[in-house]
Amino acid sequence: MPGHKTNVQNPKRSVMPGRLHKAYENRLKQGVWMRDPAQAEAIRALSRLEKDLGKRGLFGGAPQVRGVYLWGPPGRGKSILMDLFFACAPERRKVRAHFHAFMARVHDLIRQWREGDRDARKAVFGAHKGDDPIEPVAALIASEARLLCFDELQVTDIADAMILGRLFDALFERKVVVCITSNRRPDQLYKDGINRPLFTPFIDRIVERCEVVELGGARDWRRDRIKATQVWYPIPAGDDGSVQRAAFEDLWRELKGDMPECPARLHVLGRDLRIERTAGQQARATFAELCERPLGPQDYLAVADRFHTLFVEDIPLLSPDNRQAARRFVTLIDALYESRTRLVATAAGAPEALYPAGEGAFEFERTVSRLNEMSSADWLENAAHAD
Repeated sequence: MPGHKTNVQNPKRSVMPGRLHKAYENRLKQGVWMRDPAQAEAIRALSRLEKDLGKRGLFGGAPQVRGVYLWGPPGRGKSILMDLFFACAPERRKVRAHFHAFMARVHDLIRQWREGDRDARKAVFGAHKGDDPIEPVAALIASEARLLCFDELQVTDIADAMILGRLFDALFERKVVVCITSNRRPDQLYKDGINRPLFTPFIDRIVERCEVVELGGARDWRRDRIKATQVWYPIPAGDDGSVQRAAFEDLWRELKGDMPECPARLHVLGRDLRIERTAGQQARATFAELCERPLGPQDYLAVADRFHTLFVEDIPLLSPDNRQAARRFVTLIDALYESRTRLVATAAGAPEALYPAGEGAFEFERTVSRLNEMSSADWLENAAHAD
């Protein structure tokens, strides 16, 4: 079992079972989940946080509470456990968000403060004085939530790195509590990033304000689930596709669990690429949304880099009549393949049937080969670049 990392000033302590522990045990009894000893430390830490959030200070106010930073390889159940904790947490003012979505909102609020006049600032923030946007942004966020649950914290953007320390200092001063999941331990965040020494105070603050718990174990639940099922759902002409679509939907729901769906904005060459349906590091889009718009290689690389699994619906039969869409599809598959991003798809036929004849059919054979390989158990075993 992986070691438990924690601040020496906050040794782990036993916690009486609360709502989280009972809900976890109920799911095990119902067969929804299988018991994993590697999750025991995470359940203990989250149960401690659940109990602490229910405490009140000497004069009835909210005391300072130490959060939880849960890290480990993908597929070990971090997001599922955090979602269960979020549902059980005895705090009315709480927000759960993917970290990228949270930072996108922070940058938008900073822009509104910098660009807004007195009235515009007052309308959004309830204040208008000053040039520094961090304090009013933190005050607004703290007014909305005492508990912030962030899924899949990773820092790759220098703009994020430069503001995180100051932002979280301001949030912690307002007694905001955080629960975080990440694939990296804190000291590995923004590793080798530009001006990283300016980022390390944020790491120090996270370690100080959170109990750091490793969730490891040998079993990747997500990979096991996706390996055990079909990932390519052909719907030939004359078939209503109800069975295939139901299986596709079931897999999407199971893999995203309780994670809420939300749009994601990817910054590509100075512009935003919006993916309407995302849940953590999973995304879902139609063929038309991905391949019938004027997108290029950099767009698809951004998608492949951001998500470990992409669900694509309604891939049609292709021919010279829709050659541009076919070319974009080839480029998309190349990007997913090179990034080891998993693909789940509904299509008008097997890969071999997608581009049967005509100009470009010969070149499409490499894409057919890659699609077949990406559906194999061996490829899925080693896929997911985030792993």
